Amino acid sequence: MDARDIIKRPVITERSTDLMADKKYTFEVDVKANKTQVKDAIEEIFGVNVEKVNIMNYKGKFKRMGKFGGYTNKRRKAIIKLTADSKEIEIFEA
Repeated sequence: MDARDIIKRPVITERSTDLMADKKYTFEVDVKANKTQVKDAIEEIFGVNVEKVNIMNYKGKFKRMGKFGGYTNKRRKAIIKLTADSKEIEIFEA
């Protein structure tokens, strides 16, 4: 799996922007990716050193459209903590 297939997109919320002060960045990742794959992908794409990876799984929610019902896609979110000597990730600075 390619590094850009593992990291889908950054998650930018009020809470995730508060975590950036502690060098923690939030990304939506592939549902099949494990912590080691996420760490290697972040280091390859952004050129930073990762200290820790926390991963959270989200179930799909049940939604209805008229009489038809179904589930939204399940998601997986990763919070990446960088080492103290590592530089900032540029995507979040703009």
